[in-house]
Amino acid sequence: MNFQEYQMKSRETAVYDMTTIYPTLGLCGEVGEFANKIKKVYRDDNGIVSKEMYDSLLSELGDVLWYVANCATDLGMDLNSIAEMNIKKLEQRKINNYVV
Repeated sequence: MNFQEYQMKSRETAVYDMTTIYPTLGLCGEVGEFANKIKKVYRDDNGIVSKEMYDSLLSELGDVLWYVANCATDLGMDLNSIAEMNIKKLEQRKINNYVV
């Protein structure tokens, strides 16, 4: 599946009326959940990601992707274009020895 397909399919599961507000706030929450799990990996497991935690982190990143896709859709943006633009920006930063 590519970004365009994902963006279209994710939209089919979107059930909200608050355009952009709902996915933006949801994105913040999901990123926080992901970060909290990473914190626990380092606090409780010496930085070792168990199979169970790996699956949980994968699920959280999937949720992050869903919210990003729906933020983009609400704003009339295309995930493929966003990805391409971002890579170009990062490549330019690398050329200029600028750390992200």
